[in-house]
Amino acid sequence: AGVPVHLDGARVFNAAVALGVDASEIVDHVDSVTFCLSKGLGAPVGSILAGDEAFIEAARRVRKLFGGGMRQAGMIAAPGLLALENVDRLATDHANATRLAADLDALAGVHAPEPDTNIVVAHTETAGIPASALVDACADAGIGCVEFDEYTTRFTTHLDVDEADIDAATHRIADVVDGLSG
Repeated sequence: AGVPVHLDGARVFNAAVALGVDASEIVDHVDSVTFCLSKGLGAPVGSILAGDEAFIEAARRVRKLFGGGMRQAGMIAAPGLLALENVDRLATDHANATRLAADLDALAGVHAPEPDTNIVVAHTETAGIPASALVDACADAGIGCVEFDEYTTRFTTHLDVDEADIDAATHRIADVVDGLSG
Protein backbone atom coordinates (compact mmCIF):
# COMPACT_ATOMS: atom_id res chain seq x y z
CA ALA A 1 0.00 0.00 0.00
CA GLY A 2 1.08 3.56 -0.59
CA VAL A 3 0.90 6.72 1.42
CA PRO A 4 -2.70 7.66 2.24
CA VAL A 5 -3.91 10.76 0.40
CA HIS A 6 -6.30 13.23 2.04
CA LEU A 7 -8.12 15.97 0.11
CA ASP A 8 -9.08 19.23 1.76
CA GLY A 9 -12.30 19.53 -0.19
CA ALA A 10 -13.38 22.96 1.08
CA ARG A 11 -14.26 23.96 -2.49
CA VAL A 12 -14.74 20.51 -4.03
CA PHE A 13 -18.36 21.21 -4.98
CA ASN A 14 -17.43 24.46 -6.72
CA ALA A 15 -14.76 22.55 -8.62
CA ALA A 16 -17.22 19.81 -9.58
CA VAL A 17 -19.80 22.28 -10.88
CA ALA A 18 -17.15 24.23 -12.79
CA LEU A 19 -15.80 21.03 -14.36
CA GLY A 20 -19.26 19.62 -15.05
CA VAL A 21 -18.56 16.42 -13.13
CA ASP A 22 -19.88 14.80 -9.99
CA ALA A 23 -17.81 15.51 -6.86
CA SER A 24 -17.30 11.75 -6.49
CA GLU A 25 -15.12 11.81 -9.62
CA ILE A 26 -12.81 14.37 -8.02
CA VAL A 27 -12.44 12.42 -4.78
CA ASP A 28 -12.33 8.97 -6.38
CA HIS A 29 -8.56 8.57 -6.03
CA VAL A 30 -8.10 9.85 -2.48
CA ASP A 31 -8.37 7.93 0.76
CA SER A 32 -10.21 10.59 2.74
CA VAL A 33 -11.79 13.97 2.19
CA THR A 34 -13.23 16.78 4.26
CA PHE A 35 -15.68 19.30 2.92
CA CYS A 36 -17.50 22.24 4.38
CA LEU A 37 -21.28 22.54 4.24
CA SER A 38 -21.29 26.27 4.92
CA LYS A 39 -18.63 27.45 2.46
CA GLY A 40 -20.64 28.03 -0.69
CA LEU A 41 -23.42 25.58 0.09
CA GLY A 42 -25.24 27.83 2.53
CA ALA A 43 -25.58 25.62 5.60
CA PRO A 44 -25.10 27.62 8.81
CA VAL A 45 -22.33 25.30 10.08
CA GLY A 46 -20.89 21.88 9.52
CA SER A 47 -18.25 19.86 7.78
CA ILE A 48 -18.04 16.24 6.72
CA LEU A 49 -15.13 13.84 6.98
CA ALA A 50 -15.39 10.90 4.58
CA GLY A 51 -13.25 7.82 4.13
CA ASP A 52 -13.42 4.06 4.36
CA GLU A 53 -14.91 2.34 7.40
CA ALA A 54 -11.58 1.77 9.18
CA PHE A 55 -10.56 5.41 8.71
CA ILE A 56 -13.88 6.72 10.05
CA GLU A 57 -13.72 4.38 13.07
CA ALA A 58 -10.20 5.67 13.84
CA ALA A 59 -11.40 9.25 13.42
CA ARG A 60 -14.30 8.62 15.81
CA ARG A 61 -11.89 7.26 18.43
CA VAL A 62 -9.68 10.34 18.11
CA ARG A 63 -12.70 12.66 18.23
CA LYS A 64 -13.92 10.97 21.41
CA LEU A 65 -10.43 11.08 22.93
CA PHE A 66 -10.33 14.85 22.47
CA GLY A 67 -13.94 15.45 23.55
CA GLY A 68 -15.24 16.27 20.11
CA GLY A 69 -18.63 14.67 20.51
CA MET A 70 -21.84 16.56 19.84
CA ARG A 71 -25.34 15.85 21.07
CA GLN A 72 -28.58 16.80 19.34
CA ALA A 73 -26.81 17.42 16.05
CA GLY A 74 -30.03 17.08 14.04
CA MET A 75 -30.53 20.84 13.91
CA ILE A 76 -27.14 21.08 12.23
CA ALA A 77 -27.60 18.00 10.05
CA ALA A 78 -30.91 19.07 8.49
CA PRO A 79 -29.60 22.24 6.79
CA GLY A 80 -26.46 20.31 5.83
CA LEU A 81 -28.56 17.71 4.02
CA LEU A 82 -30.53 20.47 2.29
CA ALA A 83 -27.24 22.09 1.20
CA LEU A 84 -26.06 18.79 -0.30
CA GLU A 85 -29.31 18.52 -2.27
CA ASN A 86 -28.69 21.96 -3.80
CA VAL A 87 -25.09 21.71 -5.00
CA ASP A 88 -26.15 22.49 -8.58
CA ARG A 89 -27.16 26.01 -7.53
CA LEU A 90 -23.44 26.82 -7.27
CA ALA A 91 -23.64 27.33 -11.04
CA THR A 92 -25.59 30.52 -10.28
CA ASP A 93 -22.73 31.76 -8.10
CA HIS A 94 -20.31 31.02 -10.94
CA ALA A 95 -22.49 32.89 -13.45
CA ASN A 96 -22.72 35.87 -11.11
CA ALA A 97 -18.94 35.84 -10.68
CA THR A 98 -18.48 35.79 -14.45
CA ARG A 99 -20.76 38.84 -14.77
CA LEU A 100 -18.94 40.66 -11.98
CA ALA A 101 -15.54 39.92 -13.53
CA ALA A 102 -16.68 41.19 -16.94
CA ASP A 103 -18.05 44.36 -15.36
CA LEU A 104 -14.87 44.96 -13.36
CA ASP A 105 -12.68 44.22 -16.37
CA ALA A 106 -14.50 47.00 -18.25
CA LEU A 107 -13.36 49.58 -15.67
CA ALA A 108 -10.34 51.69 -16.63
CA GLY A 109 -7.14 50.25 -15.19
CA VAL A 110 -8.78 47.13 -13.78
CA HIS A 111 -8.10 43.64 -15.10
CA ALA A 112 -10.41 40.85 -13.91
CA PRO A 113 -9.96 37.58 -15.82
CA GLU A 114 -12.98 35.35 -16.32
CA PRO A 115 -13.26 33.15 -13.24
CA ASP A 116 -13.69 29.39 -13.22
CA THR A 117 -15.82 29.39 -10.08
CA ASN A 118 -17.28 32.00 -7.73
CA ILE A 119 -14.02 33.81 -6.97
CA VAL A 120 -13.25 36.98 -8.91
CA VAL A 121 -9.70 38.31 -8.84
CA ALA A 122 -9.25 41.97 -9.78
CA HIS A 123 -5.82 43.42 -10.59
CA THR A 124 -5.53 47.19 -10.14
CA GLU A 125 -1.84 47.93 -10.68
CA THR A 126 -2.53 49.66 -14.02
CA ALA A 127 -4.98 51.98 -12.25
CA GLY A 128 -2.40 52.60 -9.52
CA ILE A 129 -4.85 51.47 -6.85
CA PRO A 130 -3.37 49.38 -4.02
CA ALA A 131 -5.58 46.48 -2.99
CA SER A 132 -5.61 47.71 0.61
CA ALA A 133 -7.14 51.03 -0.52
CA LEU A 134 -9.68 49.24 -2.71
CA VAL A 135 -10.68 46.89 0.11
CA ASP A 136 -11.14 49.79 2.55
CA ALA A 137 -13.12 51.91 0.08
CA CYS A 138 -15.28 48.95 -0.93
CA ALA A 139 -16.00 48.24 2.75
CA ASP A 140 -17.13 51.86 3.14
CA ALA A 141 -19.42 51.26 0.14
CA GLY A 142 -20.88 48.11 1.72
CA ILE A 143 -18.94 45.59 -0.38
CA GLY A 144 -16.84 42.87 1.19
CA CYS A 145 -13.61 41.82 -0.50
CA VAL A 146 -10.11 40.81 0.57
CA GLU A 147 -6.59 41.75 -0.38
CA PHE A 148 -4.55 39.03 -2.11
CA ASP A 149 -1.39 41.04 -2.65
CA GLU A 150 -0.38 44.65 -3.23
CA TYR A 151 -2.56 45.16 -6.32
CA THR A 152 -4.85 42.13 -6.31
CA THR A 153 -8.26 41.95 -4.65
CA ARG A 154 -10.61 38.98 -4.32
CA PHE A 155 -14.39 39.22 -4.57
CA THR A 156 -16.58 36.18 -3.92
CA THR A 157 -20.16 35.50 -4.97
CA HIS A 158 -22.35 33.20 -2.89
CA LEU A 159 -25.86 32.05 -2.08
CA ASP A 160 -26.93 35.47 -0.80
CA VAL A 161 -25.76 37.39 -3.89
CA ASP A 162 -28.17 37.68 -6.82
CA GLU A 163 -28.04 39.47 -10.18
CA ALA A 164 -29.38 42.72 -8.72
CA ASP A 165 -26.62 42.60 -6.10
CA ILE A 166 -24.03 42.17 -8.86
CA ASP A 167 -25.42 45.24 -10.65
CA ALA A 168 -25.38 47.29 -7.45
CA ALA A 169 -21.87 46.12 -6.55
CA THR A 170 -20.58 46.93 -10.02
CA HIS A 171 -21.88 50.50 -9.78
CA ARG A 172 -20.44 50.98 -6.30
CA ILE A 173 -17.07 49.51 -7.28
CA ALA A 174 -16.98 51.73 -10.38
CA ASP A 175 -17.52 54.77 -8.14
CA VAL A 176 -14.81 53.53 -5.76
CA VAL A 177 -12.32 52.98 -8.59
CA ASP A 178 -13.11 56.42 -10.04
CA GLY A 179 -12.58 58.01 -6.63
CA LEU A 180 -9.30 56.22 -5.99
CA SER A 181 -7.76 56.73 -9.41
CA GLY A 182 -8.54 60.40 -9.73
